[in-house]
Amino acid sequence: MAAPRAGPGDAAAAALDELSRNLSYWAPGAGNGSLSGEWYRRNQIHLFGALLAILGNLVISISLNIQKYSHVQLAQREPPRPYFKSVLWWAGALLMAVGETGNFAAYGFAPVTLVAPLGCMSVTGSAIISVMFLKENLRASDILGMTLAIAGAYLLVNFAPNITQAVSARRVQYYFVGWQFLIYVIFEILIFCILLYFHKRKGMKHIVILLTLVALLASLTVISVKAVSGMITFSVMDKMQLTYPIFYVMFIIMIASCVFQVKFLNQATKLYTMTTVVPVNHIFFTTSAIIAGIVFYQEFFGAAFLTIFIYLFGCFLSFLGVFLVTRNREKEHLQQSFIDFGNIPGKQMLDKIQPDSNGLSYGTLPDGSDSTKSQSGEKKEV
Repeated sequence: MAAPRAGPGDAAAAALDELSRNLSYWAPGAGNGSLSGEWYRRNQIHLFGALLAILGNLVISISLNIQKYSHVQLAQREPPRPYFKSVLWWAGALLMAVGETGNFAAYGFAPVTLVAPLGCMSVTGSAIISVMFLKENLRASDILGMTLAIAGAYLLVNFAPNITQAVSARRVQYYFVGWQFLIYVIFEILIFCILLYFHKRKGMKHIVILLTLVALLASLTVISVKAVSGMITFSVMDKMQLTYPIFYVMFIIMIASCVFQVKFLNQATKLYTMTTVVPVNHIFFTTSAIIAGIVFYQEFFGAAFLTIFIYLFGCFLSFLGVFLVTRNREKEHLQQSFIDFGNIPGKQMLDKIQPDSNGLSYGTLPDGSDSTKSQSGEKKEV
């Protein structure tokens, strides 16, 4: 007698059963939830990668605050010293390298779709450290944003794909010449060339165009970083993979995509405030990395719809948390909007010089003229 064929109802029941196991705590049974020993044994490699990513992002947030603090100290000195002569700044740069190394190593143990979204921990960690270290104000939106980001990170760790695949050179070669990746790369190149044409030829410098260029390059960066880190990890734990040409191909792609990614990101930071660039770049980068992980490494292959939905909901919470933490943060540190020269002894001015918010110059006199009078009565052009 033939076995009954599994229908849609059976798949939905299996997804609900998996969901109940992931959200139950200390219930009796073998696979009794996300705090059980069985769950840890099944996911210990991914948990180690997630831990590396979280610690790496927290170290990066510490390094950024140390470098910011060193710039504040150097600005208060007379005469001012260059930042590269500060021991504190170099300490921050060293911590930055340590944090990025942790992120790099995390890709060798955990899926791209788990490591990339955990970048939200860098933003939330930086907000916490800036309150304690730089004495910045803690706002209600910061607390809400941190809570949402941590909740999103919890869902990501629980519902990211738990596939365990050794990233060997042969596997990377197989994925590299697969039809899914070839179509994906062609599609990316077309979009990249179109956006680059509007950016270079038409002079369009909108933040969406710049950060989309960054995200397209970031997808190649994530794919190559995962490949390089995975092959190094495989070489240490099993068999040498560094003699294969694909390792050096991926290494070159990683370096080149990082360089051009930083170039476009710097252009965005010059034209727009960090409170705008950071959340938009985090959303674009994470989305691009998730798509790259799905297409190249097939990380969601065979996953239940409910698991994917909760994973995407965790991404949404992390995006919203980053937005709330960075929202209007720079406006709190703006200096006084005008300089009153009337209070300086020995100086007589017509009025206060107001900054011109619509131009590149500092400002003009209230009557609109660009001239002022010297003490002898002569009119001098500014």
